[in-house]
Amino acid sequence: MNGCHAFNFKAASKIFVPGGLLFRLRVALCARSHGLMNHRHNTELEAYGTSMQLMDAYMLQQLAVTCVVLLSCWNKAGPSYGIRMTRLRTPLDTLQTRSDHAAALVKRFRDLSSLLGKPPASHADGTQSVDVEAADTRYRRLVEDWNGVVEEIRQIEGFSRFLLPPVFADLQEAAREGPIIVLVASKSSCDAIIITHTQPPTSIKLPTDFEKLTTLVLELREAIGKDASPKGNQTALIKALRKLWNEVVFPVVENLGGFAPRGSRIWWCPTSLFNFLPLHAAGEYRPNGKSLSQQYISSYTPSLAALMRARRSHARSLPVPFVAIGQNRPAGASFTLDCVEPELELVRSLLPHPPAVSFTKITSDDARKKRALCALRDNTWVHFACHGTQNYGEPFMSAFLMRDQPLSLLDITQMDLSWHDFAFLSACETAVGDFATPDEVIHLAAGLQFAGVKSVVGTLWKVTDATVQCLVKAFYQNMCGDGGKNLCADCRMNFKRAAFALHQAVHSLACDKDIPLDQRMVFMHIGA
Repeated sequence: MNGCHAFNFKAASKIFVPGGLLFRLRVALCARSHGLMNHRHNTELEAYGTSMQLMDAYMLQQLAVTCVVLLSCWNKAGPSYGIRMTRLRTPLDTLQTRSDHAAALVKRFRDLSSLLGKPPASHADGTQSVDVEAADTRYRRLVEDWNGVVEEIRQIEGFSRFLLPPVFADLQEAAREGPIIVLVASKSSCDAIIITHTQPPTSIKLPTDFEKLTTLVLELREAIGKDASPKGNQTALIKALRKLWNEVVFPVVENLGGFAPRGSRIWWCPTSLFNFLPLHAAGEYRPNGKSLSQQYISSYTPSLAALMRARRSHARSLPVPFVAIGQNRPAGASFTLDCVEPELELVRSLLPHPPAVSFTKITSDDARKKRALCALRDNTWVHFACHGTQNYGEPFMSAFLMRDQPLSLLDITQMDLSWHDFAFLSACETAVGDFATPDEVIHLAAGLQFAGVKSVVGTLWKVTDATVQCLVKAFYQNMCGDGGKNLCADCRMNFKRAAFALHQAVHSLACDKDIPLDQRMVFMHIGA
């Protein structure tokens, strides 16, 4: 393909062709692919920009029809799933409740988006049945009307950036409570970008490359669950964690001193292969050796915008609605999870008593999909104790296993959980990404945060009953202060204590020599 053809692709994606948004999007993606193949960076960047603009418009048109279509499309096609999902799922719903005028604008916007997405009618032989000039005039008029509605929406307070990416100054708000480290991996370089609240970003070129990262991911996967050596060490895992420290984490820590005091919180925002690395567990693992957990409290976030949303607080009234959902024998299982019931009772015993918390427990035959969905909707604090599965072929089918049928990530992401504060996922593989979508965080824990939950604790791989019992006890003791004795004066549960509580609980596990290293690092925190 020559430069002229590339220009034609770019032009075709931008002009008012009557082929619909999907056709224009496909043309823009072709232009992007051409730029990649021919290393024409100016062409590639322009095509990327056009593709993203068209993607927003096309996905909003799809969202206006049905959320299920949006999610299934992203399940198969999706770069930037998390960013797109969090940008597109809430603005229209929020706007609609502002006023009658706002609701009318939303309806007009959805109607026009739907019309813009329709391809022209065709004859049975596949030829277009519309007059090209008339169709072009109609399409231009629709685009003008659509742009007019968008501009009207941007005049409403709080919607000035509707369908526009946030400016960097706004994104810096995400770092108000601590620096965010964005990790970027590509075949050209691997870099860390430290974002702080008030200063310009700091870029660090990491002493690794894409091939080394791929090897490290595979080494960690193979090391997890391997039996300890005669000395009681998981030597392969320790070797991989040392490499993670030397090549990724330590270069960042060296540059954090001026931004974050020792013992404070930091947030990791990994992309690509970095999504599969337990960054919080990196260290030297030798006597008097350094480690990340000695110096900082780590959390993760799928994006800066997601962290900003997680920090938004709502006025709360007591009691806090807390539900514990447990399933010891899911549908089709030949096994029983004996520790589910004791775990839920342990959680109950460690929570503050009424009127601070209103506790509900759903287990056994009652823990069915429909009941779990209702409980998830009606309670702002949730603890899951059940079997969880990660579906690598279709990540949206990853699920918590209930008595009758799975409660899937697809089910969760269709819910509005924007008033929800906290979820603890005591289930296997709740925070594991998918190799087919390495630039995305598509798993149960991230799904809950995308749906609105502000703070989530999940697991990276299979967790044992013994680990769960020890960690859950230590976590809620630190979270609630032994039954609420050490809560603040107004007895309110604070979801922002979750990262600290998990950090302290994991440190307490380190003293138990019967718990292997891979189990001491299995839990991770996402969100505020």
